Amino acid sequence: MAISRSVREAVAARARHCCEYCHSQEAFSPDRFQVDHIEPRGLGGADEPGNLAWTCGGCNNAKSDSISATDPESMKPVRLFNPRIHVWEDHFAWIEDFTKMRGRSEIGRATIDRLKLNRPNLLRLRGVLREAGSHPPIEIVSDGMKAEE
Repeated sequence: MAISRSVREAVAARARHCCEYCHSQEAFSPDRFQVDHIEPRGLGGADEPGNLAWTCGGCNNAKSDSISATDPESMKPVRLFNPRIHVWEDHFAWIEDFTKMRGRSEIGRATIDRLKLNRPNLLRLRGVLREAGSHPPIEIVSDGMKAEE
């Protein structure tokens, strides 16, 4: 069953038209944005807004039907970041002038690895947008957020 247009629009608005994983802005993305089932349909995930995330095509394709991945540091399998229950800043930080993401937790590291959140095209796009004053998206960045070294 297809996600209705009104639900898609609500999911996009809730995410402020940014990918809920890599924080790419839909307005600057060469990829079409999509609705991701956080818990895939094949694993019983529902089409309800609480199970849906707004994602760029790159993140959605890399995530596919995955709900877990291996943390490359601890080598433990962990659940992937869930934007409905996790706080982004608890699991991720910006480094290198806000172009690269670093995992602050097992969940963050596993999600960065599985979804390829530091893929070369994203690093280049973030750099260009940073120079233009458009990255990170102000409306989704916590007050006082700074890049880590």
